[in-house]
Amino acid sequence: MPAPPDDPGRTPEPHRRYHRPAPLFFEPPAGQADEEHFFALEKITDPRELLGRATELAVAFQAAADRSVEYQAIAAAQLADPKRFDSLPVAAIADRAGWTEDYAVKMIEYGRELQRRRP
Repeated sequence: MPAPPDDPGRTPEPHRRYHRPAPLFFEPPAGQADEEHFFALEKITDPRELLGRATELAVAFQAAADRSVEYQAIAAAQLADPKRFDSLPVAAIADRAGWTEDYAVKMIEYGRELQRRRP
């Protein structure tokens, strides 16, 4: 923090420039809610088309979630590996991921299984 200008014990820094914030040319709209846009599903009026597209998205998101869980398990197994100099105890892994310790143990085991299956 720079010293106040009236501080006799310090000299002001000659090359230091203080910038003022840029002025606002408009006020942001208050209380204006954005419409929800979810992959343009709200624009589909035909229920058959909506069901088909929503089902495609649900399947894709479930596949992505499953894949993410696999990566979580692999990471947990790597973090728990006692051969690593920076390995973490189960409690720390559980805390970091927001899991219970029992669930962390299962995820570590699952991650080790996945690592054995992959070349």
